[in-house]
Amino acid sequence: MTLAPQPRWRALVFLLMALLLSGCAVLRGPSAGKKLDPFENWNRKVFSFNEKLDEAVLKPVATGYSEIVPEPIRKSVDNFFGNVGDGWSAINLFLQGRFKTGIQQTMRFAVNTTLGLGGLLDIGSEVGLERNTEDLGKTFGRWGFGTGAYIVWPLFGPSSVRDSLAMPWDRLASPALAFNDGRSKVSIYVLQTVNARSNFLRAGEMLDGIALDKYTFIRDAYLTRRGSISQDDDDFEVLTPGSLPASAPASAPEAPASAASTPAAAAPAASAAASSPTL
Repeated sequence: MTLAPQPRWRALVFLLMALLLSGCAVLRGPSAGKKLDPFENWNRKVFSFNEKLDEAVLKPVATGYSEIVPEPIRKSVDNFFGNVGDGWSAINLFLQGRFKTGIQQTMRFAVNTTLGLGGLLDIGSEVGLERNTEDLGKTFGRWGFGTGAYIVWPLFGPSSVRDSLAMPWDRLASPALAFNDGRSKVSIYVLQTVNARSNFLRAGEMLDGIALDKYTFIRDAYLTRRGSISQDDDDFEVLTPGSLPASAPASAPEAPASAASTPAAAAPAASAAASSPTL
């Protein structure tokens, strides 16, 4: 019997060692997100409540809205609410001491408000004035306030201690502030919520189709986006199909082949879902 050449055996050994080491790197210790989630038991219950509310009410309404309202109108609504957010972002950029970017953001807000018919048209992007989204939570972080523990709020979704303190002011950055009538305020907030949720229908479907612990996936995506943890963190748990046994319940359904073969596409979906609160 002829044995395989020695170089082939060495290559096979090195390959097996590389696979074992990569598996240990993925599964070692708790993730950074886990360390920032001391209220996980409570958060999971609130997360489950929000998911059921979304499935029963918000998602069907957003789906009907997306099917009935023409895309150009939905885009104009996006632009309008986005323009209001641009104004709030400009204020926060100045509060952060980023004056050059703040001036650019102010110019974008001014151009879209005047030439863009109150923000219905995004003229600013067409002339090279890109959006720089900031909020008071990020401003607190800019001046040294840590993110604090991860919190999931009923209706409002993912947050943190720092972002929760900033939430009342960030929520005021809405056209509803211009109305004194309670019914008008509610109508504006409902439209803003439904329109935002309709933008994440596909992202939500992608997450639902992946056999991962959705709570953990959205939590880590939120904390990464808010600067609490980074992809370079030594303890950051890489969420890939290979790490499924460590991060998902044993009874989780098998992931579709198309989803399992594209783990990189799931991260933007999780980030989008994390940035889309229930209300």
